[in-house]
Amino acid sequence: MATENSMEGKERLPLATIDIKDDCGITDVPQVNLERSEENEYNDQIKKKKKKYKDYQPNYFLSIPITNKEITKGIKILQNAVIQQDKRLAKAMTGDGSFHVTLLVMQLNDDEVNIGIDALLELKPFIEEILQGKHLTLPFQGVDTFGNQVGFVKLAEGEHMNPLLEIAEAAKRTFQEKGILAGESRSFKPHLTFMKLSKVPWLRKMGVKKIDPKFYEKFISHRFGDEMLHRIDLCSMLKKKQSNGYYHCESSIVIGPGHKHQFLMNREIVTVREMIKKILFSKQYLLNSPDEDIKTLAKRDEEKISKCGLEGVAMINDNTERSKLALK
Repeated sequence: MATENSMEGKERLPLATIDIKDDCGITDVPQVNLERSEENEYNDQIKKKKKKYKDYQPNYFLSIPITNKEITKGIKILQNAVIQQDKRLAKAMTGDGSFHVTLLVMQLNDDEVNIGIDALLELKPFIEEILQGKHLTLPFQGVDTFGNQVGFVKLAEGEHMNPLLEIAEAAKRTFQEKGILAGESRSFKPHLTFMKLSKVPWLRKMGVKKIDPKFYEKFISHRFGDEMLHRIDLCSMLKKKQSNGYYHCESSIVIGPGHKHQFLMNREIVTVREMIKKILFSKQYLLNSPDEDIKTLAKRDEEKISKCGLEGVAMINDNTERSKLALK
């Protein structure tokens, strides 16, 4: 009976000790110490995560470029209409070649750019699974602002929204699983920016503190046109833009039926076979080379290509050993 009472007493102890034996021969470590240790470790992880996100400054983004000339023409008309009412706003306008929809923002240091490129390539099959071989058309209609500070053309509501939101979520998940800081605290709201007051800080000193709704009232329900999703680019916010006004692009994937085995290489659409030829040529793996070592390497890579076919990932590396061709 005494033994039972003793056992019941032990069961009621909130911080009973447990017998632990490790390589150091330590025994009877109080559980309270273990709980505190785990709690401290958890708190440290939370603090590190908070600090990491506190320092979070996106410098790259996934872009859906706007290529439909009907849309770009309509935006130029809108911009000119705004400028006519206040010429000071000319510098706040988005440049001709920069029109895009941001799918995801992220922070990449120099060492992480290749990881970002890999993540983009890995995203392609997820997008194809979401679209199920169909085209995704994005209709743009109407104008709105974010807090009267950013003017944008709205993406109209419709059945295209769900797959687009799924693609955005898949992108966020794919990049975050690579350890990349990506995404925003606010929910994803696809839009096409045409002006931004923050581009011209001195406007505030001149009394321009917001975008007057009267400037764009004639375009409130204007239909700008449809953009078919055909490409997603990994772009830099800070690097020098291209000569056409579009952002510096690190890598791209081509989306939609008929493009399953196509990729963008130096802004040129190529097939997998063409890309492989370009890579082999750039590395001077020439089968007719008098150099036996080069011949051996060329044959070895041809065997890899033949073995992978269109079902695997061809690893034809260019010094970095990170170049991947997603053949799925």
